[in-house]
Amino acid sequence: MPPGATGPALSWSEPGWSASEIREAPPRPPSKVEGMAEAANGTSTGPVRVDSWIWSVRLTKTRSQAGTACRAGHVQVNGERVKAAHQVKVGDEVRLRMDGRERIVKVAKLLRKRVGAPVAVEAYIDNSPPPPARADVLAAGVRDRGLGRPTKRDRREMERLRGLAESRRTAG
Repeated sequence: MPPGATGPALSWSEPGWSASEIREAPPRPPSKVEGMAEAANGTSTGPVRVDSWIWSVRLTKTRSQAGTACRAGHVQVNGERVKAAHQVKVGDEVRLRMDGRERIVKVAKLLRKRVGAPVAVEAYIDNSPPPPARADVLAAGVRDRGLGRPTKRDRREMERLRGLAESRRTAG
């Protein structure tokens, strides 16, 4: 009796079943357990938005900060300024200019969700130049807020601290 007919059930070994009647099962979608494992470690197999990736590997503190950096043109992927929705893939070079420092990283792993710092470090290869020494940053002369416009004497003092005084004298 062929499949689908009513009557007693047949097993695969009994006559009546032919190889042409047996169809392959369609590919099954990933199970909930597999999807939960991917969600738990934050990895992704598909493309990921650049703002989401920058946030998930902890280059910015917030996702909105990452989106703002993209809108301001401070994010480049493979040398091109990109919008926040640009898709990154493994091997892309991402440049982020933030807080007076440029970070140059190569995408090693795609992350969709924010992960802990030890896992985040494994998701990129950092090719950034070393940050400037704290002494150099503080020696630049920072004025307190609300002091108003600097006087000529204050301006000359700040230029001297920054090392610009000599270059102005020789240029003019």
